Amino acid sequence: MIDGVDLYWLPLGAGGHFVRLNGRVYEACDAAIHRRSRYDLYHSALEVHVPSGRFVIEQTPVPDGRGARRGVVAEGAVGSRWAARLRIFRYEVRRWRDGVIPDLSEAVDSPRRLTNDPAVAQRLLDLVPSVPTPVWGRDELHAGEMWNSNAIISWLIVSAGLDAAEARLPARGSAPGWQAGMVVASRAQQLG
Repeated sequence: MIDGVDLYWLPLGAGGHFVRLNGRVYEACDAAIHRRSRYDLYHSALEVHVPSGRFVIEQTPVPDGRGARRGVVAEGAVGSRWAARLRIFRYEVRRWRDGVIPDLSEAVDSPRRLTNDPAVAQRLLDLVPSVPTPVWGRDELHAGEMWNSNAIISWLIVSAGLDAAEARLPARGSAPGWQAGMVVASRAQQLG
């Protein structure tokens, strides 16, 4: 495979009824509040190819205590910090060598190649352990939108120097949290 970074758009809740139902409820409420039609919701993940191998980058729930096997480099709380004592209220950020994206077969308009530059791909890979890990579903970083899996992926894309506009969503799609990651990464670049 040619070195570079590929973005995948996965339907929110692919492979699981609970997340899909909650996503539909969230989108129905948001659409009603903003008086617009409903969108299809997406979760994003990256596949990075560098000379040292292929890596999957994704934010997911914590399934067990064996994160090292999945390349876990960071964890954060879901909903509130006090609840994070329980695994069900934590998320993990993976930089998984030879990893898998469980619902890859359901990806839409994917992959989207963001770069073929091996130096940029390596830079993005190196940034994964330093991704912010505020509480999932909250706007602790005052970015105007909740922090979630999409925020992590867009933060990495912008922080690595890639153009987030290349990550076009599928038609009629929305990626809640995407803007939050872009805002937080842009702030850090302005300060740096």
